Amino acid sequence: MKPAPFDYIAPRRVADVLALLADEKREAKIVAGGQSLIPMLSMRLARPEVLVDITRVPELDRLGVDAAGALHIGAAVRQSAVADDPAVRDGWPLLAAAIGHIGHPQIRHRGTVCGSLAHHDPAAELPAAALALDARFVVDGPRGPRTVAAEDFFVATFQTAVEPDELLTEVVLGPQPGRGWAFEELTRRHGDFATVGVAVLLERADISGTVRDARVVFCGAGPVPVRLPAAEQALIGTEVDERAVAAAALAARDRLVPADDIHATARYRREGAAHLLARACTTAWERCS
Repeated sequence: MKPAPFDYIAPRRVADVLALLADEKREAKIVAGGQSLIPMLSMRLARPEVLVDITRVPELDRLGVDAAGALHIGAAVRQSAVADDPAVRDGWPLLAAAIGHIGHPQIRHRGTVCGSLAHHDPAAELPAAALALDARFVVDGPRGPRTVAAEDFFVATFQTAVEPDELLTEVVLGPQPGRGWAFEELTRRHGDFATVGVAVLLERADISGTVRDARVVFCGAGPVPVRLPAAEQALIGTEVDERAVAAAALAARDRLVPADDIHATARYRREGAAHLLARACTTAWERCS
């Protein structure tokens, strides 16, 4: 199928982007990589009257670490640019690993990190990684800029805290020193969305040598990324031995409430989640410094 007719505009300033989004006479949609929007246009699942291309706005194409050690990823920065950046690979390896699971290289070379986060497919890798990493989302609009925490950003399937007249301008990740990490997912074929996946971060205590802090977040297990405190508590205070890993896996089986759909049953997802979590806990612990 072909998309419905639309106008195409490529502003060079954020202010001009926001003005187009605020125009109540015509529905506007943001496009950067287009890896989700363009198929929706072709199937006429979306019929905006204006496509606003943000890739020519210089301030949205910035990737770097600030003086406080936080990583800033602009709305137009490609996924491959983030995953290949040495600072990201050293300081935020979980993010680089999650990006490596997205589709195929051609998709990662076009798709943007912020685009995937704003689209929010609950089976996608980046929302789960963002929640695990305590991301902060910078949103701008007619009421001025605001910052949204990761736990408040993802509202429902394909829905975030960004209003129709607002733009996600960047995502910010704080420093992650010394944390062990792992990202695992179950897919039917290479490049598919995850049937279920998990991001794990573990921090080792200096004196006791046990887990001081843990983050366990699943994708494909609900309408938003699912953080599982019960699994985290099963790991905290342990040396991630066989008993702790089994307890964390049991929490995944007992506490996750995924849906049945054409791709998998809820039971299959729970069992897959438990298996992935056990493997990810062991890997993350081995990577703790």
